[in-house]
Amino acid sequence: MPDVTILVATRDRAPELRRSLARHDAPVIVADNASADATAAVAEAAGATVLRLPRNLGAAARTVAAEHASTRYVAFADDDSWWAPGALDRAVEILDAHPRTALLAARVLIGEEERLEPVSGQMARSPLGRPDGLPGPAVLGFLACSVIVRREAFLGVGGFSDVLHFGGEEELLALDLAAAGWGLAYVPELTVHHHPSKAGRDPAARRRREVRNRLLTAWLRRPLPAVARAAASALGSRDGRAGLADAARALPALARARRPVPPAVEAARARLARY
Repeated sequence: MPDVTILVATRDRAPELRRSLARHDAPVIVADNASADATAAVAEAAGATVLRLPRNLGAAARTVAAEHASTRYVAFADDDSWWAPGALDRAVEILDAHPRTALLAARVLIGEEERLEPVSGQMARSPLGRPDGLPGPAVLGFLACSVIVRREAFLGVGGFSDVLHFGGEEELLALDLAAAGWGLAYVPELTVHHHPSKAGRDPAARRRREVRNRLLTAWLRRPLPAVARAAASALGSRDGRAGLADAARALPALARARRPVPPAVEAARARLARY
């Protein structure tokens, strides 16, 4: 499969990689976020190209991996997910046929029972419709483990932010692609399997980080009233207030990075918020 490379950003997840890498049917680049375990060695033993990063870049490690790829398309996978056989071949066909579409989001099935990921259901019901030139419902968000994107478009907008790290990092990229004039679509005929591991996960810390990143994304790309609404909604929980405090600490360094999206993109984002 010469037209697509699978990119995996990971850290200290050797057991998960040992299970998942054998299931990929395209070349894989693993960006290892300064793991302290055998993650890099496991990836190399599985035949992946390994980038041993000197520090934990979070989601921005995917951008580094994309810079090392040479294919027209790059597909993302987590260390506990993989694309269904044939899905990437079909995705390449769809992108070739839709030149103004930068990103395809696949349907995600969770665990051995193959439960539909709720976000997939939401994308299928997207209120943004299906504009001409898109192969499926238009979206302004996605799950990073289940998308394929044009490498030139992804790198053209800067890839994943090095400020957001992990946790809700997808929205900023989606807004940036849409602002650059690219289409993003949900295509349920494409399937990704996700078998999430709970090892080492802290749900409260994850919620706090997601609030932080949602607020920072709003500050960077949305009108000030939307920023205020996002801040107000964070006050209703302990994790939300902690995330708000984290975002406030990060704002001074981002003062000059604010670049609101065009009105049409903001209107679409606001429509999603009302849905």
